[in-house]
Amino acid sequence: MTLEPIALYVHWPFCRAKCPYCDFNSHVRPVVDQERWRRALIAELDHFAAEVGPRRLTSIFFGGGTPSLMPASTVAAVIDRAVRHFPADPEIEITLEANPTSVEAERFRGYRAAGVNRVSLGVQALDDPALRALGREHDVAEALEALELAAATFPRFSLDLIYARPGQTAAAWEIELGRALTLAGDHLSLYQLTIEPGTVFHARARAGTLKPMPDQRQARLFELTRALTSAAGFDAYEISNHARPGGECRHNLTYWRYAPYIGIGPGAFGRLPGGAGRLGTATRRQPEAWLEAVEGQGHGELDRERLSRSELVIEALLTGLRLAEGVPTVRLAALDPDWRRIIDERALWHLVQAGWLEADPSCLRLTDRGRLYLDAVLRDLVLVPAG
Repeated sequence: MTLEPIALYVHWPFCRAKCPYCDFNSHVRPVVDQERWRRALIAELDHFAAEVGPRRLTSIFFGGGTPSLMPASTVAAVIDRAVRHFPADPEIEITLEANPTSVEAERFRGYRAAGVNRVSLGVQALDDPALRALGREHDVAEALEALELAAATFPRFSLDLIYARPGQTAAAWEIELGRALTLAGDHLSLYQLTIEPGTVFHARARAGTLKPMPDQRQARLFELTRALTSAAGFDAYEISNHARPGGECRHNLTYWRYAPYIGIGPGAFGRLPGGAGRLGTATRRQPEAWLEAVEGQGHGELDRERLSRSELVIEALLTGLRLAEGVPTVRLAALDPDWRRIIDERALWHLVQAGWLEADPSCLRLTDRGRLYLDAVLRDLVLVPAG
């Protein structure tokens, strides 16, 4: 196909319960009018598709919230409308995030029939006390059943775990991750627990009833994670994501390689193609406000901006340096021929000398050591020009 690529993100904002660590745009509602929501998601997709024009659809990602609370009929309707607007790439990846409770796992066959070919399971821990502390509704036995069903139902599946939990030891994490590696498909997402403002965990930390793991211990667990996954054949292709060769999440690579994508649903962001640049879109976060806006005007857009060349380069660095492959300088030059004005050359030299960054005429990439200090590298490296 000669059409330029596009990806689609679909946000489903509802959960059965709010996890104490979660700062995502997720909401608990006793009743959801599924038919209204199906119509609204399709209407907003129609709105953006009419603007974007002919493109080749490379991936769809249903995120949340808990997308496995969506009826399979809604998932099918969105997929059908998307591929009607955009011809599907022969290797299209269609992912749905799911929680491994028994009720939701029973829906897997319906999602597969709808066109989903990859599921991402929010296991989060393989330890029952840890699951209770994280506010999860499932236990380890349910997680194992869901993983088995995922392996039998979908061509590809991923599982998520959260580590660096309060009180977690390196020995315990080594055992837990070792077990996960025997259960994994072709992908693992392994996230360090972060205490985000506005969450229950943040309030507990401020009150002194929850003690986050010290940074030094988190760094040791990060290095242990890299060693164990590498030994098992899972490459750390991104800061928190590990895959067997060919098992990388193609949709997330769209973000990290700074390619265009459409975002629909409450609180979804998009980066639409706009000539040589990008148009940044955002939708209303509150579900009912988004729904009313879509029903009234065909979309729930709240903000839109044409990103400056400087902003394009900065965003490409923020996302691309997360990848082991780094950021090709040709990508930066395509966004802004004068991209080096965004870089603090003195800081660049110091970061290379410190062994945190590799820089050559073709690419900027973090070293293994530099990945421990991504935020600090970006603070030092990136200047913020006026335009």
